Amino acid sequence: MADPRGFLKVRDRVTQPRRPVPVRIMDWKEVYEAQEKSVLRSQAGRCMDCGVPFCHQGCPLGNLIPEWNDLTWRDKGEEAVERLHATNNFPEFTGRLCPAPCESSCVLGINQPAVTIKQVEVSIIEQAFDQDWVKPLPPARLTGRTVAVIGSGPAGLAVAQQLTRAGHTVAVYERDDRIGGLLRYGIPDFKMEKHYLDRRLEQMTAEGTRFRPGVQVGTDVSWEQLRRRYDAVVIATGATVPRDLDIPGRELAGVHFAMDYLVQANRAVAGDPVTSTAGQRRIDARGKHVVILGGGDTGADCLGTAHRQQAASVTTLAIGLQPPAERAAHQPWPTFPTLFEVAAAHEEGGERTYLASTVEFVGQDGVLTAIKVAETEFVNGRRVPKAGTEREIPADLVFLALGFTGPEPAGITEQIQAPFDGRGNVVRDGYYMTSTEGVFVAGDAGRGQSLIVWAIAEGRSCAAAVDKFLCGETLLPAPVAPTDVAVNVL
Repeated sequence: MADPRGFLKVRDRVTQPRRPVPVRIMDWKEVYEAQEKSVLRSQAGRCMDCGVPFCHQGCPLGNLIPEWNDLTWRDKGEEAVERLHATNNFPEFTGRLCPAPCESSCVLGINQPAVTIKQVEVSIIEQAFDQDWVKPLPPARLTGRTVAVIGSGPAGLAVAQQLTRAGHTVAVYERDDRIGGLLRYGIPDFKMEKHYLDRRLEQMTAEGTRFRPGVQVGTDVSWEQLRRRYDAVVIATGATVPRDLDIPGRELAGVHFAMDYLVQANRAVAGDPVTSTAGQRRIDARGKHVVILGGGDTGADCLGTAHRQQAASVTTLAIGLQPPAERAAHQPWPTFPTLFEVAAAHEEGGERTYLASTVEFVGQDGVLTAIKVAETEFVNGRRVPKAGTEREIPADLVFLALGFTGPEPAGITEQIQAPFDGRGNVVRDGYYMTSTEGVFVAGDAGRGQSLIVWAIAEGRSCAAAVDKFLCGETLLPAPVAPTDVAVNVL
């Protein structure tokens, strides 16, 4: 354990400092700055000898949190990153992007602010890369078996790295021009700069993983062709079908899905020429009144992006009640609670409105000019607009950040006879395999929209299932079963 009396001596929770708002909205660099080493060690020292570390229960990966907290406190960084990598292929991603359910289940959090687990995690891996402790780990021998992984998000990359290290020849197919999936196109650069992704891909390439960007499976190459060419196929395409809002005015120019907007912003930051998917002009919020529908992480990403594009105003609308600032009685420790959070983007400005039901998109000559909303009321358990409370909000752009309904079919059912369930996800058994032998599913494509930490955990577990299918046995770890309940964040 770390300092036996650390949680008594250091009672304040000190998180990573954020760059000043007037400075950070002028660029696309990450919001957070590095924590001072002395502060980091004292925060890691707050990890207590709790007997049963419930942070293990909160983390789908089963991260060895008390161990690497202790090693950080003792200034043993190289040993700390070994313990970190023992359960997590990509701590630099989770340390930046995961909402940290481990912290919600921290035992210290019962009566004190929880340990800054996520901050310690990202500090460990950054020190490791700075000190050149992160090396490629190519397999000692090859098995002669081949695997195709479709999708290069966190689940697909985790599957690929685990199977490559087990000695299989792995090719990762990605429809976009660059590898990374949502990590590349969707997550704003101010949350994670892309050079962190690139350096991990360099490690995977050195280990032997092969990448095939710019290939649309189901069109450019059929699923059946992949089945014939490879010994196993893993579907890791994510849940990318956005939830729409079918109300009057939906067809107006100016109403967009959030991901269309965020992907364009990623491409612009990368220096690429940008047009929308329909061949229209780039979606730019400069000088415009922006309304975001959806109060989750995707909505906050749109908010921060609009700030950096110098929008005239930004309003975020959520249909439900404002979450409480503290745990509700029905979400006791150590469950992951729904809380009112102030993300970095919310610090930067904009208005947040709750109990707002969108009634209509208002426009003139086919172009959006306003959005009509009404107060939400609950009738027989349903959320409906309250009559007589309608009002209009000026809007030049509206972004739909309402979550996702499942993976895109992309010929999956027709070409490999893998059915979808009632929630829109690819059906699989207890070993991640579809009804077609040798075809597996990992991540959001099989469990629905969830967290990055679940995607990596499922990728690692699916890799173990594939390895056992190919070789009859496996030594790869399997942290979660596909029937485990996901934590959904819209």
